[in-house]
Amino acid sequence: MTGQAVTDPYVRFASVQKSYDGEILVVKDLNLDIERGEFLTMLGPSGSGKTTCLMMLAGFEPATHGEIYLDQVPINNVAPHKRDIGMVFQNYALFPHMTVAENLRFPLQVRNMDKNEQESRVKRALDMVELGAFGGRRPAQLSGGQQQRVAVARALVFDPKLVLMDEPLGALDKQLREQMQYEIKHIHENLGVTVVYVTHDQSEALTMSNRIAVFNDGVIQQLAPPDALYEAPENAFVAQFIGENNTLTGKVSAVNGSTCTAETESGAITALAVNIGGVGSPTTMSLRPERVTVNPPEGQCPNLFDAHVKELIYLGDHVRTRMSVCGNDDFIVKIPNAAGHVHLSPGDDVKVGWQAEDCRALDMPA
Repeated sequence: MTGQAVTDPYVRFASVQKSYDGEILVVKDLNLDIERGEFLTMLGPSGSGKTTCLMMLAGFEPATHGEIYLDQVPINNVAPHKRDIGMVFQNYALFPHMTVAENLRFPLQVRNMDKNEQESRVKRALDMVELGAFGGRRPAQLSGGQQQRVAVARALVFDPKLVLMDEPLGALDKQLREQMQYEIKHIHENLGVTVVYVTHDQSEALTMSNRIAVFNDGVIQQLAPPDALYEAPENAFVAQFIGENNTLTGKVSAVNGSTCTAETESGAITALAVNIGGVGSPTTMSLRPERVTVNPPEGQCPNLFDAHVKELIYLGDHVRTRMSVCGNDDFIVKIPNAAGHVHLSPGDDVKVGWQAEDCRALDMPA
């Protein structure tokens, strides 16, 4: 029995559906297990169902069908304040008339915690987010980043079973947002608390998560660790949504074990056969810009094509080069800004090449 408890998921969505009007499902038959201590991000465009899933887990929205479990206990009929879940929102939701310390003390008072224990926990939470000297200030006297740290501390001060974060960094500027990503990641690593995080920002998800669930149209398109999601997308939507990606369209002309050949207007491409139909079916091939080589040595790349340079954008560590390749006028190649790499100009005609294993033959986009 003990061994079983260790392997049971901490959060489970079992055949969960959600409809607001009784007709259109915004979440469709969701089955998802989240492990104890995991940092799982629900990632997707607006309207994909990710925030609705978080609101159902928090208890702010009822599931239309199915059951949600927390630590093996069904919680569909448990009131939000009895689920022992910490929440962090984009707008911070701090009480403006309370000091920072009073904001942190509030969830402890609601739980009738001993006053000495309250003081100890408030101090620990402030120290955790490096705001030990700010307990007497009101939220209006803090910067946006400091307010967000207080919101994180308040979500953690009562040692919740689970912390839910809904676009918590969306209101911050780019530099502060990136700094807070690492701070939240380190707090998670130090405390070992289970976090479910919602965002539409794919770089944020890649930075922070143990696993990412990519949502579209109420369905998880792929669930995987960040590196697997980026390196091995399973369909065209995930390939396009995670990171920058070149797409080449063609028709499957042969399948040979793990690879296939697809015919394009510029010739045949050899690619990994990831998610395709049979011979004669259309396919979208996915290729990351950093996996393309300009003017490769002869015989090095099985896929070699003519390219016309259209635009160069200098980005410091690399030059983002837009080319016309195989009928795609927006084919991107990232050329490292390092010794020994080719220097190009708009209007140049070059060769580009790539390995078969770096090109993934997927379904056509919906």
